[in-house]
Amino acid sequence: MRVLARSLVTEHKCLGPGPGRGPGPAGARSAGEERALHSRFLSFIYYQAIRDLRPVWRLEDMRTMETFYWDRQQRRRTYSPAEALLYAVVHDHRAYTQYLLGRYLEEALPVCSDAAQVPHLAVAVRYGRKEILEMLLGAVQKVPALRSCLRSGGRFSLEDGRTPLHLACELLHLDTMALLLGSGASPLAQDRDGTAPLDLLLRKLRDAHAKGGGANNRLCLYNLLLFSPRVPPHTRRALEEDPATWTVVLGRATFDFLVGRTPASLLFIAMQRVLQLLPGDGLQQSLQTLSIPSSLKKLPFLDPVLPAGCP
Repeated sequence: MRVLARSLVTEHKCLGPGPGRGPGPAGARSAGEERALHSRFLSFIYYQAIRDLRPVWRLEDMRTMETFYWDRQQRRRTYSPAEALLYAVVHDHRAYTQYLLGRYLEEALPVCSDAAQVPHLAVAVRYGRKEILEMLLGAVQKVPALRSCLRSGGRFSLEDGRTPLHLACELLHLDTMALLLGSGASPLAQDRDGTAPLDLLLRKLRDAHAKGGGANNRLCLYNLLLFSPRVPPHTRRALEEDPATWTVVLGRATFDFLVGRTPASLLFIAMQRVLQLLPGDGLQQSLQTLSIPSSLKKLPFLDPVLPAGCP
């Protein structure tokens, strides 16, 4: 699965123009090279069919035929539901995604298998597949093992330990962040370097500010903090090491809150508590039933609710 995820973007570049049509005379390749090229070409047919958004029934016929999958040793087998789902995520094939999750949920997201990583959520974030990410997160809520992985990162993390939420923060994707947080993704999970999503988000805000932008990106920060039970100590220390820069980037009130100099507003504390008590599998629907301002009934929250005086 890890090798497959790495090769998705570059696979079509390695195939050449097809069997018997490569550069140079046709007889220049050995029989083994011809077989290898032919097997890669056959494997690409299924990938291309998903890319072209072919009907689900046709894709399933192809997936379950050994003709279209040749591994590195040129052995034939069928594509697994997990491999098919990864292709569907990359190419935004929503109907096929829905089918695979509905029929092969625990095989399509095999967190209980021997797979090192299950990168489907991270790939959906990276490619900006919001609708498919919603489908994936809805499926995750149905299986306790999947919910546990989402909370901890676990098998949904990449090789460097970054979770899907890390990626969303790095890309400053507000809607994606809200989907993940509302589904139970942990804002405190750290990658292998000890970096939390908040650390990545603060760096991106600083970089955006240096380039003359970033005001709208503060909404990413406000939403992340609402789901964060605390600010990690190492994050506070990093902010305190350069107070002048961070005060300009964040504003005085937000900076003072993050380093613990001022308390949160009552509204912020109340909303944090509400979000902790609401079920993760129906958070958006539960918010609609509450007697709270309409601006707080839909994720992502578009109004800041940090300490009084926050910009």
